[in-house]
Amino acid sequence: MPSATLAHLYQTGQWRQLRAAYLALNPLCEICIQSEMVTPATTVHHADGGHRGDVDRFWAGPFQALCSSCHSRHGKLEDHGRQAVRFDASGWPIRGA
Repeated sequence: MPSATLAHLYQTGQWRQLRAAYLALNPLCEICIQSEMVTPATTVHHADGGHRGDVDRFWAGPFQALCSSCHSRHGKLEDHGRQAVRFDASGWPIRGA
């Protein structure tokens, strides 16, 4: 869940433009690609632990293009400081992902 102080930024035109531009450059889910699945990305996730209430990190990223399913599973775990386990196409865990 976004910080209450920054939640309003998701409703701004600036965020909508940033999100649209990022998805235009990264149209596929980055987690699904690691498993050799082709899934359209629908969400721009604040990667590497999120923005943590920092306005500069909110706008600068790093970002990750995710499908809604991966964002629900992986993104929310990462937002709460937990490591999400990812698997490659053969079913083996991806180290450091």
